[in-house]
Amino acid sequence: MILTVTLNTALDITYRVRELRPYASHRVTSVTERPGGKGLNVARVLAALGHEVAVTGFAGGPAGRAVQDQLTATPGVLDALVPVSGSTRRTVAVVEDTATDLTPHPTQLNEPGPQITPAEWSAFQDVYEGLLPSVSVVALCGSLPPGVPVGAYADLVRTARAAGVPVLLDADGEPLRRGVAARPDLVKPNAGELAELTGSHEPSQATRDARRRGARAVVASLGPDGLLAATPEGHWRATPPARVRGNPTGAGDSAVAGLLSGLVDQLPWPERLIRAVALSTATVLAPVAGEFDHAVYEELTGQVTVTSGATAA
Repeated sequence: MILTVTLNTALDITYRVRELRPYASHRVTSVTERPGGKGLNVARVLAALGHEVAVTGFAGGPAGRAVQDQLTATPGVLDALVPVSGSTRRTVAVVEDTATDLTPHPTQLNEPGPQITPAEWSAFQDVYEGLLPSVSVVALCGSLPPGVPVGAYADLVRTARAAGVPVLLDADGEPLRRGVAARPDLVKPNAGELAELTGSHEPSQATRDARRRGARAVVASLGPDGLLAATPEGHWRATPPARVRGNPTGAGDSAVAGLLSGLVDQLPWPERLIRAVALSTATVLAPVAGEFDHAVYEELTGQVTVTSGATAA
């Protein structure tokens, strides 16, 4: 079983309107709700690939109940979220019905999340430690809600390593910097997060710098240009067959799911990267943000290019 940790879970709400105009009233044409937060997105993709996944983090209030109700209805996903007194955050996206592939990203409103008390943080750590003996890999994903220590990911990395469980970290800012110092097995930043971590805007150099800071392996997302990997086994660059247009929401989470799936299936690094890029690209092309079409994914798997050596990373 794979464990994904989403400390700042969300209820993702999408409003569709004919046309978004500032300072005006709008008639909403449709509303959709689904569990959100990076780790929950990763779990949904892993479950669609046939893996058993446990999800943990925090859930509270009406939004938290809605998240848990939907998770319970998702085959292959085990709900191990920890109850809190505050309410799970909501993220609101406003999408225009006339949106096209060339339209900028949807207007997004992200709440900060519930205030986590020391007792709630302690309860989560107990649940987390209790889950580790039954999982093959853990992914720590996303932002921290208020009240959670900035070094939380570093502590969770050390706990997983002490239990002999490989750990992937997908975060940004100071939580990422401290987490990397705890020596996770893999970090998966995007280009901006990698530059902020290392101070280098040259991706090849930055991936090496991130490894020197403590990460055993680094896989950097370069958006439509694919993935760049620096690992103990070698350096690779994986690119999709062509630059695609679509909605990139959730594409990075699909890449994380591909990397985790490849690790569990004991694939060599080039094949893990192929799976991650194919999933990420299929997510961009999907009509619903954060989903992917299996047929498109299978087709893309045979079209991803992987190059190795010093020129790749």
